[in-house]
Amino acid sequence: MNERDFRLIGLGIIAGSVVVGTSRVRDGLKKGQIHLVVLATDLSARTEDKVGRLARAKGIRTIEGPRSDELGRHFGRRPLQALGLLDANLTREIVKANRVESR
Repeated sequence: MNERDFRLIGLGIIAGSVVVGTSRVRDGLKKGQIHLVVLATDLSARTEDKVGRLARAKGIRTIEGPRSDELGRHFGRRPLQALGLLDANLTREIVKANRVESR
């Protein structure tokens, strides 16, 4: 992920089209609202189990972001292990810019 991605996601957080944190991402996945999940490289086994596995089971693409402390710092927050993108257009831009494959 690059600075442009972080700026786009930051705007998405402000607009309410990005959910932050493991429990909110998990809730969004259960409701079918999430289009893309960003997972920290140092995510815990619990987050992998609760978010990563659920995303894969639902066919939702996941991408690897930076470490949790860096991911949180980009958005003025404590360390973050997971972000969920609710907006299809934002997801398309992030995927296109990174040419990502599912985890």
